[in-house]
Parts: sequence; structure tokens; C-alpha cells
Amino acid sequence: MDCVTTLVGPGRSALARRGWGRHVLDVVAVGRPAFWVVSVVPYYVGILLATHRLVPEVGDWPRLAVGALVMGPLLWLSVLAINDAHDLPGDLLNPRKSKSPLLDGRVSLTEAKRLAVGAGIASVVIALFVGTTFALGVLFAVVLGFAYSVPPVRLKTRAGFDVASNSLALGTFGPLAGWAAVDSDLSGFPWLMALQGTLAAIGLYLPTTLADLAADRAAGYKTIAVRLGARATYRLGFAFWIAAAGLSVVLAALDAVIPRSMLALEIVMVPVLVAAYRRFIGPGMTFKGVVILASLFLFPCGTFALTYTGVL
Repeated sequence: MDCVTTLVGPGRSALARRGWGRHVLDVVAVGRPAFWVVSVVPYYVGILLATHRLVPEVGDWPRLAVGALVMGPLLWLSVLAINDAHDLPGDLLNPRKSKSPLLDGRVSLTEAKRLAVGAGIASVVIALFVGTTFALGVLFAVVLGFAYSVPPVRLKTRAGFDVASNSLALGTFGPLAGWAAVDSDLSGFPWLMALQGTLAAIGLYLPTTLADLAADRAAGYKTIAVRLGARATYRLGFAFWIAAAGLSVVLAALDAVIPRSMLALEIVMVPVLVAAYRRFIGPGMTFKGVVILASLFLFPCGTFALTYTGVL
């Protein structure tokens, strides 16, 4: 009976005892609030690229805030709820997922699927208030999120496609969405920055697959880490990280999007970021190392923002 409760979820009486307020918090937990910044930051970068301003004009704030609501809470709730629903058998084998609302029945399997669909539809509908181009991009992101998790496509279990879908979503779609929220004409979008962001996203994403390697292998999920093994996956991530760091130097030297005035900083930061990858990331890593590395990466990003907008 306990196993059934865990997989099916609490009934109305259980919800009533715990309280609807608490259940709302459980639903929010499915959307992983800590992840919202992962997409909102690239979204802001796109806004910065389009406006050349650290702070957009006040008249644009309501529209851009709606875009942030879509890019943060709504999209993450949609793609993570459907992912949790279809990853449940594997999550039961993963100690890192032990506090998932689905595992102890705080959110039922059926409810998770309904949340995914509802949040996905809401994302697209609300995105229309930002603009048609932005909404079409959000629709693509929702479809990609479902393709990542739902059989028979299930990109998560197709080595290579799991990396591509996540890295393109963050490194390319995030900045592109921010640009589209300001300007529906994408012809001026700096694609070289999207390439640089995607390379960095691959370098950061690949180590996260190592944290779940044992559980994914036990569940039969053919992720890239399961396919290549821990050491090869780590080396591949390291190579992409070096490529991202190196590209930033090239772009600064060419004065292509990254101002040439940042060249000295880029030359200094590249070995720092490469050394930090070796220090904090490894075949047996945890998510803590990725968080530390991403935090270090924010320093050159912040300097770029100040330089690009003319503050420095």
C-alpha cells in the first residue's frame, strides 16, 4: 500500500490534512526555483545584447517581466514536471532525488503530467503578450522539453541528443528569447555569442550527467555518460569548456561582439577558468563543483555586460 501511495500520490483527504498552501509549495518545488536563474540569466543577456543597456527602459519593464515569468517558473515547471513523471522509475534508484515531491507522494504522477501540460500551455499563451516571435520560441522550447522526456522520442536516453537539447536550450535559446522580447527582428542577433554560450553550456552540462551516472546506468538510461563512461565524458566536457574560453579570446581580439578592451581580461581569465574546471570538476563530481565553476564564469560575463553597455 505504501508503494502505491508513493507512485500514485496523496488523495484529497491527505491534501486536506497537509493543507493546500503546503501543496502549492510542493508544486513549486517540482519547478526547482533554484533552476530559474539558469534560464533567466541568458534571457537577460539577450536583452542586454539587444538594448546595449544594463537596465532596460522603464516602458519595457512590464513586457520583459512577463518574459522572465515565462522563461523562469512556467517553462521550468512544464519541462521538469514531465521529466520527473517519466524519470520516476530511475529516480527511485537515485539517492540525489530522494526529496522529490513525486517520490514520497506529495505530488502524484497524474498531477505532474497535468502540471507539465498546463504550465506548457500557459507559457505559450502568456508569451504572446511579449510577442509572436518570442511565443514561437517558447512553443519550440516546450516541445523540446517534452521530446527530451517522453517516449518514444525521449532524447534523454539518446546519447548526444541529451547534451544538444539542454545546451542549445540554454546557450542559444535563452539569449535569443531575450533578444526577441525586445526586438522581433532576429537578423541582428549576434550568433557568435550564441555559439560561445552553447559551448560553455555543453562544458557545464556534461559533468552534471556524471552525478547521476550510477542511477542512470541501473535504470537502463543510455545517457552520454552511460554511453561514454565517466572519464571520457569528463574529458569531452573539459574540451568544450576550453573551446568556449578560447573563443572568447578570439572574439575579443577581433572586436566581434566582445569589445577588444576586454582582451587582456579574457587572456587572464582563460587559464583561471580552465584550471578551475580541473579543480572543481571530475569523473566523480557532484553538482557543487558545477555551481562553483558557473559562479566564476559570471565574473567575465559581468565585466562584458559593463563594457558592452559603456559603463567601463
